[in-house]
Amino acid sequence: MLHRDALALRPVGHPDRSSSFDNLAIVLFIRFQHRGNDQDLDDAVMLHRDALALRPVGHPGRSTSLNNLANVLATRFMQRGNDQDLDDAVMLHRDALALHPVGHPDRSSSLNNLATMLSTRFEHRGNDQDLDDAVMLHRDALALRPVGHPDRSSILNNLATVLSTRFQHRGNDKDLDDAVMLHRDALDLCPVGHSDRSLSLDNLAGVLSTRFQHRGNHQDLDDAVMLIRDAMALRPVGHPHRSSLLNNLATVLSTRFQHRGNDQDLDDAVMLHRDALALCPVGHSNRSLTSNNLAGVLSTRFEHRGNDQDLDDAIVFYRDALALRPVGHPDRSSSLNSLASVLYTRFKHRGNDQDLDDAVMLHRDALTLRPVGHPHRSLSLNNLAAVLSTRFEHRGNDQDLDDAIMLHRDAMALRPVGHQDQSLSLNNLAAVLSIRFEHRGNDQDLDDAVMLHRDALALCPVGQSDRSSTINNLASVLYTRFKHRGDDQDLDDAVMLHRDALALRPVGHPDRSRSLNNLANVLSTRFEHRGNDQDLDDAIVFYRDALALRPVGHPDRSMSLNNLGNMLSTRFKHRRDREDLHDLRWVYDADQLSHDTALEAYATSMQLLDAYMSATASVSSRHNAMKDFPSTLAVDAASCALRRGDVRRAVELLEQGRTVIWTQMTRLRMPLDGLQDLGDHAVALMKKFRHFSSLLDAPPTNHPEGSPRVNVEAEASRYRRLVEDWNRVVEDIRNNEGFSRFLLPPLFSDLQDAARDGPIIVLVASKSSCDAIIIPHKQSPISIKLRINSETLQNLVHRFQSATVPTPAPKSTHSALMKALRELWNDIVYPVVEHLGAVAPSRSRIWWCPTGAFNFLPLHAAGEYRAHGQSLSQLYISSYTPSLTALIRTRRSHDRSLSVPFAAIGQNHPAGHPFTLECVEPELELVRSLLPPPPTVSFTKITSVEATKSRALDALRDNTWLHFSCHGTQNYTEPFKSAFLMRDQPLSLLDIAQTDLSRHELAFLSACETAVGDANTPDEVIHLAASLQFAGVQSVVGTLWSVNDSTVQRLVEAFYKNLCGDGKMNSKRAARALHRAVQLLASDKDMPLDQRIVFIHIGI
Repeated sequence: MLHRDALALRPVGHPDRSSSFDNLAIVLFIRFQHRGNDQDLDDAVMLHRDALALRPVGHPGRSTSLNNLANVLATRFMQRGNDQDLDDAVMLHRDALALHPVGHPDRSSSLNNLATMLSTRFEHRGNDQDLDDAVMLHRDALALRPVGHPDRSSILNNLATVLSTRFQHRGNDKDLDDAVMLHRDALDLCPVGHSDRSLSLDNLAGVLSTRFQHRGNHQDLDDAVMLIRDAMALRPVGHPHRSSLLNNLATVLSTRFQHRGNDQDLDDAVMLHRDALALCPVGHSNRSLTSNNLAGVLSTRFEHRGNDQDLDDAIVFYRDALALRPVGHPDRSSSLNSLASVLYTRFKHRGNDQDLDDAVMLHRDALTLRPVGHPHRSLSLNNLAAVLSTRFEHRGNDQDLDDAIMLHRDAMALRPVGHQDQSLSLNNLAAVLSIRFEHRGNDQDLDDAVMLHRDALALCPVGQSDRSSTINNLASVLYTRFKHRGDDQDLDDAVMLHRDALALRPVGHPDRSRSLNNLANVLSTRFEHRGNDQDLDDAIVFYRDALALRPVGHPDRSMSLNNLGNMLSTRFKHRRDREDLHDLRWVYDADQLSHDTALEAYATSMQLLDAYMSATASVSSRHNAMKDFPSTLAVDAASCALRRGDVRRAVELLEQGRTVIWTQMTRLRMPLDGLQDLGDHAVALMKKFRHFSSLLDAPPTNHPEGSPRVNVEAEASRYRRLVEDWNRVVEDIRNNEGFSRFLLPPLFSDLQDAARDGPIIVLVASKSSCDAIIIPHKQSPISIKLRINSETLQNLVHRFQSATVPTPAPKSTHSALMKALRELWNDIVYPVVEHLGAVAPSRSRIWWCPTGAFNFLPLHAAGEYRAHGQSLSQLYISSYTPSLTALIRTRRSHDRSLSVPFAAIGQNHPAGHPFTLECVEPELELVRSLLPPPPTVSFTKITSVEATKSRALDALRDNTWLHFSCHGTQNYTEPFKSAFLMRDQPLSLLDIAQTDLSRHELAFLSACETAVGDANTPDEVIHLAASLQFAGVQSVVGTLWSVNDSTVQRLVEAFYKNLCGDGKMNSKRAARALHRAVQLLASDKDMPLDQRIVFIHIGI
């Protein structure tokens, strides 16, 4: 206000009016720098123009006015990006220099100012002449400030800075080395005690950091850190510029972290940025910059460790920085861009739609602040296009896709031939055109994408750092075009280009594994297309190499295992070379040598087994393939973990490597509770998962014998592609909050929940030892070494099988069976019982989860079998479960109908059998009489001619309580053909497994051998009772061997009286009801021992 008053007192014609113009302009410019009000800046420009007009050629103050006007125009250019302001500033500095001829005391200052402005124009337009002129002018200025000149150090610094810029533009090492030398010379002129020493230390550190990034010399990076630390010592606590050094040291430590991965550097960088922020309280001019820097390094730490707090804090600090840069602030567009970027990162991490929409909005706001002519407009166009492209992929809105393409085209127009980012724009536009092609199928988009990637590659000559990525992009889009049109040349070019990209990514390169995987993919396709064995072998080699670069914990490891498994499966089917199935031998080598990686090797092999199996369409084919793998893989892995004292890991490995076929079937029906609440993208993923799962779960095409091989292979290829699509959807689901471990092998902490209602005893039989693991619900698991080895165990199984075979003289087998039961008690069950007291009270429930040969033992019946002797059934109520996951799954609660739908299915004269089962009809009527009457139970009986396969399947689907009374057969050659025999066709185990029984509560199987597994693959637990549990039935009662009619009649009556004698239907009573019924039978000494113990309970 005072300067305005002074101007008013100096009217037109006053000799000092120009000085008043100058003074008022200067103070308005200062106010603009403080508040960012555009009007102050425009007024300052206008007043400096007025002052210049009053200082014509020859006026002693003209050069000062030229300089002042040039400075404010330069500032306005930086603020708004108007080219005219920039050109005017350059012209004014040239005019000022002309007024300072050789010999003039201010000539060096004018040379310096003009050089600085030309350097700014170069950064805006990229004109090499401006950059070279700036270097020349700074050299001339330096010549005017010889050794001893008080300002020599500042000119050395300026020349070094512009040489560093020229290096970054052209990559000439001489410029970079000269910049380092000049900054060292400047530092020499600022000895200890010099006021500019800390600045020189900081500048030299900056250019050394640049040289490190160019050449990778650790000494340069360490020197940069040391120099900034020295500079900080000269700016102690309380120094007004300490915060800037804290920022710089944090930045170079962040660089060192990115190069070496030392967490301490990253944590120090965060701490230093926090300290810098503390020195910039609310109102401090550098607070917004410091908040921005802290946000940046927190974002880096999030990407390194994945700590959500860092990501959320980064967003908070970016928001704070933005709030300090209101409309009109020169750095507002930069803040909008940074905040948008980190919100985009959070969207990709958590999938929250609001973050994505906010990122789009903020990038739009940033673009608005970067109008045509702004130096960063092309960057904003590119960023907005990127998030719109992502939003299209997330929601499928065509407008977002079209807008993204338009924006990328606009960005490319601002990056003409010669622009340093032209190749980036070409790549980006090509990528989004490729996406649009995949969405709409427009050939022009695909051809344009190929052309643009070729143009981008032409701009990346040999030796340029981005060449490998550009080659990879071109190869990928050519591969896409091949799959679309089938042109062999595109496929061959894709192979060649991926080989070129791999050659540019040597051992140690961060993207080498991706290149190996991509090359393997196209070779795999070429093999399928032409059948060249070399392509197949090469693909496997490259998949192996990629897997080796993706250790346990790597996000792409499961994909690599899947790819390698698929290719090994393909080669096995192509050549029938068993060596492809014996790739698991390295596991045993590692275990035998007690190698540190043995457990990892086992886990890897089981993942590979899973991937191999998932590429096989039919269940029977999977079972056959299982025989080609070591049957003891899971138990050997668990035994290995037990020898190392890791009981929890032993349980995890068992769960991962057993019941593989069932696991693959049930995960296709996995519920996705809660995913639909995470936004539109999550809902779309849920639909994709269900779609691909239903396709994979459908029965495979049955090719009759003699079908053309090409048809069979085409079907197999289609199935593998479906598996790949399904795997990709599963990976995307894992990116959503709360689903990070979706369908991954369960952790012990999750598995322990299976013991909620009582401890689980897992029995492990391997060649090295036989062990029991007691898993309580809350306490630590207990490992017990059993008094038996694998050979003795196998012998015991054979003895039980011999003692339970129906014979005309049952007394002859009675003593053999009793002796075997005593041995079972002494060597296996009693050592467990000794430890159970601490976790399970007497007469409570326990669950057995046997593995290997243990599957064929009647563990529930173990005892001393002598007067006053102990037995397990006196102490605990035993149930079985094929796996911990199966038990957890059956406990899922669901709504119960008011009336229990109960189906009794009986077949007394199945197809192909010459005699009639006389007891079937009376048994079903007995069951009816023992059940509560309607409306508690809605009873359906299906017998005789009505009990066909299709009718039985309908009853199976429509009723949640089931009782089967019929012939049951265990097919030992093809266990999935084990069946209940109906009137027309068998109701097979596979028929049951492919039926959704997830709401079913109980199935009583009054048939022979319904709980007998396959000896060749015991850990797959393939029997009728298990199929019902895996299909979803909560409680199943089955038989271990043949059962006679009188046993069934008595046990059925006792079971249902104990289950629902009080008129209530609760399937959780089944185990206790069976336990009491068996005890009742045991009191009858006339009943054969094998019949007293034939029934077992499976489930909850």
